[in-house]
Amino acid sequence: MLTTRPRARMFAGAGLLVTAAMFATACQSSDDTSTPSGNSSTSAKAEATATATATADKDTASGSSAESSDAKGKGTQDGAGSGAETGSGGRGKVGQVCGANDISWSTRAESQAGGYILIIAKAKSGITCVLPAALPTVAFGSDGTEAGPAEQAVGEAITLSKGTTAYAGVNPKTTKEDGGKELNSIIVGIGGDDPNPVSLQVDTITVDKPIVTNWHTSAADAVPFDGTDQ
Repeated sequence: MLTTRPRARMFAGAGLLVTAAMFATACQSSDDTSTPSGNSSTSAKAEATATATATADKDTASGSSAESSDAKGKGTQDGAGSGAETGSGGRGKVGQVCGANDISWSTRAESQAGGYILIIAKAKSGITCVLPAALPTVAFGSDGTEAGPAEQAVGEAITLSKGTTAYAGVNPKTTKEDGGKELNSIIVGIGGDDPNPVSLQVDTITVDKPIVTNWHTSAADAVPFDGTDQ
């Protein structure tokens, strides 16, 4: 009996050791298993965050691109609204009113209607401009005596460009009496507000109540009859 009890205690102690070892092993296995699971969850969250960020960045870039495209479209539309449309779909400059310095001038003495001065106007090279439907301004002498209208109605506007010539006729003396100012030049402007009128040399003329026609595209239409000559 003395021998049996120590063995029984020994077996019982050994059993307890085995049980404790199994319990420790089970706990270790449980810990090992939970650790990777935790790492997997963290990795999944990181991937989800990265995916969401990339999607947001892509959406922002797409929105910026759309806004940029829309802005370009508006700019093109606004730009197309200026100027006059040409046949090719482009835009060209609207014709400007002529100034005296846009024109190449010359004069010629004519004998019809008792004698008059024919003013000849051509646009300078590369210039296209419009002579308004109004009398040219023609002045004489240091006192600036101006020619009155030779026609009852105002003519049409004329566009001067390459190949187009305009004419106006000036009768410097419409009175029958002797007398008047002796001059050898006239001053011509496009309207009374032309800032750059030109002085044109002519043969010596006597000026007294001068008259001038409208602009015409035919020299034959620019004869300055004063009513008594017709």
